[in-house]
Amino acid sequence: MAQWGAVLSIIVALGGAALLGSVHKIDEGHTGVYYRGGALLTTTSSPGFHLMLPFITTYKSVQTTLQTDEVKNVPCGTSGGVMIYFDRIEVVNYLVPAAVYDIVKNFTADYDKALIFNKVHHELNQFCSVHSLQEVYIGLFDQIDEHLKMTLQEDLTSMAPGIIIQAVRVTKPHIPESVLRNYELMESEKTKLLISQQTQKVVEKEAETERIRAVIEAEKVAQVAEIKFGQKVMEKETEKKISEIEDGAFLAREKAKADAEFYTAQRTAEANKMKLTPEYLQLMKYKAIAANSKIYFGNDIPQMFMESDSVKASAAMDSVAEKILDLD
Repeated sequence: MAQWGAVLSIIVALGGAALLGSVHKIDEGHTGVYYRGGALLTTTSSPGFHLMLPFITTYKSVQTTLQTDEVKNVPCGTSGGVMIYFDRIEVVNYLVPAAVYDIVKNFTADYDKALIFNKVHHELNQFCSVHSLQEVYIGLFDQIDEHLKMTLQEDLTSMAPGIIIQAVRVTKPHIPESVLRNYELMESEKTKLLISQQTQKVVEKEAETERIRAVIEAEKVAQVAEIKFGQKVMEKETEKKISEIEDGAFLAREKAKADAEFYTAQRTAEANKMKLTPEYLQLMKYKAIAANSKIYFGNDIPQMFMESDSVKASAAMDSVAEKILDLD
């Protein structure tokens, strides 16, 4: 009985071990691939618990989410013969789940060693071999990331479709100390030059600002002067119009006054002319004689009233008439 119990215990232990060996788990973001006798099976599994033949079938979990492969200490020889080293190159990539079987079949479950690590070494050396140290270290350094990403993706698309390169990050390479000191000196001088250029730009900007301020101030003064000038012109024009109106009114008054005086004189002359009849003149002559306070006597006295010549008599009468008019 004791022997049978031991045998049963052994059977149970073997059964438990077989059960444990057949149950396995695939994590989220991974795909399971299976081997039997070293041969890759066509069956793949999704995340979760799965069963397989114990001790005969083995499996590997292949990541299909975004992962970062680090390639370290990559030597690179430039076209000038200077050897430099890149400490770390990071390749961010992921594997499409539908392509897991083909990738593992052609490049094993450690596909990234053959398709990423080795390709990074190759492509980086190809880049360095056709460029100088100046270009690799400074001039074209910002283009290395994009260059590696593009070349890696082109090769993977043709060799192993299903691997997607999301990004490549390259650190600054190590260069010989003597060369590094020269670059540091060059960068220092470049920095001084940039500072000088920026200082010059600041001075130019301040001068430009001052010029603009002066122009604005001058324009303001000119506009104020123009407004004041316009006001003065308007005042003068107003004064001129007022003067013209006053002159016109004065001229009209003077003209009216002169017309009135002329009319009065004209009417008076016409009235006097109407009075110049022989009878009226004779009457006025006698009145003038009668108005004299003195009477002179002598031999020539009659000649006051009568001239032998008719022309002289008429002239005397006209003279007397004019005197009478002057008295009026």
